[in-house]
Amino acid sequence: MTAAPPIPLRELADPQLLAEVEDLDLVARWLVEGFAHGLHRSPYVGFSVDFASHRDYLPGDDLRHLNWKIYGRQDRLYIKQYDAETNVDLHLVLDVSGSMTVGPESGAAKGQVSKLKYASLLCASLAHLAAQQRDAVGLTLFADRVVEQFRARGGSDHLLSLLSALAAKRDHPRALSPLVLHEIADAIPRRGLVVIISDLYFDPPQLMTALDHFRHYGHDVLLFHVLAPLERRMPVDGAVKLVDVETGEFLETMAHEIRDSFTAAVGTWLDELHTACLARDIDHVNVVTDQPLDEALRDYCFKRSHLY
Repeated sequence: MTAAPPIPLRELADPQLLAEVEDLDLVARWLVEGFAHGLHRSPYVGFSVDFASHRDYLPGDDLRHLNWKIYGRQDRLYIKQYDAETNVDLHLVLDVSGSMTVGPESGAAKGQVSKLKYASLLCASLAHLAAQQRDAVGLTLFADRVVEQFRARGGSDHLLSLLSALAAKRDHPRALSPLVLHEIADAIPRRGLVVIISDLYFDPPQLMTALDHFRHYGHDVLLFHVLAPLERRMPVDGAVKLVDVETGEFLETMAHEIRDSFTAAVGTWLDELHTACLARDIDHVNVVTDQPLDEALRDYCFKRSHLY
């Protein structure tokens, strides 16, 4: 059993604190311990850090599995649910391309955590949370190609392998190709929950075609769209330098000259992505790296509890 975190969850989930922490596994375990403790008193019915023991009766269910004791007390029909019914394959798909390194390493404001570090810690926390749920967990790191891939499995040794891959230092390919998502979809053998974590700097139609590939195989998809604060909110004034991390191209200008058009363009981009995902029954969740990580964990739990 992991010891309780020495500081409150809300403080531990603060990205500015995370920017100073090197031990990915330790912080992820602390986050999940604190988060799971809160779940026991939360409204997330249907999600348990142990396992779901019952669900509502549906027409056609085997009456042998009805819990008559609960029916007698509450006058409601519940079906006893077993591990084989509630466990799911979780497939974590993490973008490790050059644009994800935006953060203190790329000249952003001090005290900020890079998109990649934030996303890696989110991945590690989801892996720990899934392990407590007895879900099988897989991991794919990608950019213009599959960088590393682990099939969904259970077990502590497998979890450690995933965490080691997330914490490893590596070169980050500049390019990001939506074509690789088709390769990833083909490599996932069983239906499950696919969680893609990326800044989504793809051509939108090509991205949607790739997401359709996952849906074609019957996967449920949760998309965490991770951006740095400066990618969402232009400063009010002063000189700014806009850099394409993946191509090296840049534009120097004054913030007040482009702030309104920048804000409008980002808003349109996000709205169009959200609408396209909604049409495909895909959850598109916007995440900014100054947002506490426990909020993203709640989004995941809400998605899982309503699917399985």
